[in-house]
Amino acid sequence: MAIRDTKKRVFKGLSFLALSGVLLSSPLRAQSGSDDVPPGYTTPIPSELLTPDTIRTSVGTFKFFDGMPDPATVRTTFENLKFIRAYETFLTLMPAASIEMLRHGHEQIGVDDHTKVNLMSPLNSNPLFLTGNTDTVYGSAFFNLQQTGPLVIEVPAGLGPGTINDAYFRFVADTGAPGPDKGKGGKYLILGPDDKKPANTDGYFVFRSPTYSNWLILRAFLDKDGNPDKAVANYKNGLRMYPYSQRLNPPKMTFIQGGEKTFNTVHANNFEFFNELNRVIQREPIEFLDPEVRGLAAGIGMEKGKPFNPSAADRALLEEAVQVGVAYVRSDMVAPRAADAYIYEGNPQWFSAFAGGSYEWLKDGGQGGRNLDARNNFFWAYTVNTPAMVLEMVGVGSQYAIAGTDENGAVLDGKKTYKLTIDKNPPAKDFWSIVVYDPQTRSQLQTTQPFPAKNSQRNQEMMANADGSVDVYFGPKAPEGKEANWIETVPGKGWFMAFRLYGPLQPWFDQTWKLNNVEVIN
Repeated sequence: MAIRDTKKRVFKGLSFLALSGVLLSSPLRAQSGSDDVPPGYTTPIPSELLTPDTIRTSVGTFKFFDGMPDPATVRTTFENLKFIRAYETFLTLMPAASIEMLRHGHEQIGVDDHTKVNLMSPLNSNPLFLTGNTDTVYGSAFFNLQQTGPLVIEVPAGLGPGTINDAYFRFVADTGAPGPDKGKGGKYLILGPDDKKPANTDGYFVFRSPTYSNWLILRAFLDKDGNPDKAVANYKNGLRMYPYSQRLNPPKMTFIQGGEKTFNTVHANNFEFFNELNRVIQREPIEFLDPEVRGLAAGIGMEKGKPFNPSAADRALLEEAVQVGVAYVRSDMVAPRAADAYIYEGNPQWFSAFAGGSYEWLKDGGQGGRNLDARNNFFWAYTVNTPAMVLEMVGVGSQYAIAGTDENGAVLDGKKTYKLTIDKNPPAKDFWSIVVYDPQTRSQLQTTQPFPAKNSQRNQEMMANADGSVDVYFGPKAPEGKEANWIETVPGKGWFMAFRLYGPLQPWFDQTWKLNNVEVIN
C-alpha cells in the first residue's frame, strides 16, 4: 500500500477497528469456551487469541502466516503508527508550540528578555494574537529562569488580573486581584526548576515553575473615559523584573508599544509546527514533560539533545497528520461536541473556553482523567491558563462566553447582519466587552475598524434602549442610525465572538442574568 493511501485512511480505520471490529477473510478456528481443538494445537484455544490469515480494515488489508505479518503489513502498520504518533503529538503538545510562538512573536518586536515589556495599549487587529482583547491594556513579557536564576517581579497596585504560565502553558501563578497581592501590588519571586530557594524570602510571594521560559501577562483597565494613559503610566512607574541577585541594583526596564505592530504569535498549521515544538523540547529541562508525553514526540524523531531531521517521506506524513488534527480542532471550535462546554442548559450557542470548568481540564474532578477535547479546543483558539477564568470569583478576575453560531445553529457569516441584545445591568464590577474574531487566525477580525469590538467603558456613545438594554449589531454595513452600536464583518468570511465580563458579579454565576442569542436580521 502506498504511504499516501495509508495516511488518508488511518483514523477511519482506527475508529472502525476500535468500535466495529474487523472484517475477517475466514472464520476463527475455535470459539471461546468450545471444546474444539484447532489444527496445530493439542488443547482448545479461545478464538479471541487468534489472528486470521487476512484482515481487511479501512487502514488496509493485513496478511499473516500463522499470526506473523508479511512485509507489506509490517510497512503499513508502522507507517500508520507514525501517523498516529504525529497526530497525537500535534494535539497533546499544541500548548507548548502555542506559547513558544507567543515568545517568538514578542522577540520579533524586540521584547527579547526580562527587562522588556510589550505594552498593548490597547491591542488592535494588526498583530496575530489568539483571541486578544481590545479593551484592556496588556503588559506582556517573557523571561528565562535558566538565564536569570530566581526572578523578582514587582507588580504595582491597581492592575487587573495577571498570570504567569510556563512553557507548556501550565498555570504557575496569578497576580493582581485574583493573586496573593489582592490588587494591592507586591513582589513575586519566581524560582526555576534548578533554583534553590533563597534563605530570606520575607516580603515575597514565592512560586516555582517547572520550565525555564515563562510568560507574564498582565492586564490594566482603561479609565472611566476609555483612555489607556493612566494604565500605561502605572506599568512604566511600577512594573519591574530583575534577577534576585540584582535586587539591590535592578536594571532599567524598557516598554515597547506593540499593540499596533504587525507580528505573529500563532503556531503553524503545517510541518513547521514540529520545528516550533522542537525548539521548546531542546531548550527546556527534560523533566518538564512526563515520559509518556516525551515518548510521543520521540516516536516521530523529536528528542532532547538530538537533531530533528525527518526524511522527505516522513515530512509528508507529519504534514498530513497536522492537517487531520487541524480538521478536528476546527470542527470543535465554534460548536463543541461536549455538552458541558455550554453555559446555558439547552442552549447550544454560548459556550465556555474552559469546557468542564477546570483550568487543568480534569473531568469529573479527575475521576474521568483529562478532558482532552476541552484542552484541545482551548489551546487551538485561546491563551492564558488561569483558574481566575474558571472559578467562581465574584468581583474578581474575568468570565468569558464564546459564540460562533446564530440562533438557528448556522455559523456566523460576514455577509449577513446580526443583532445581540445585552440586557440591562450586565453583572460586571469593572466592564463588559464584545470582540469579534477571524476563524482562520483566531485573532481579531481585520476590517476598516481597527478595534472590532464594543466596550461598556470605551464606547459610552452606544445607544441604549428604553428598558436599559443595548443592541449590538454585526454586519458588513451598519443599520441606519445604529453606527455607534455596530461591529463590522467581512463578506466572504466567517467570524466568532467573545463576550467578557471583568469583575463578574453573582448574577452571572447563578444565571439570574443571561446572554440572549445572536439573531439574524433580514
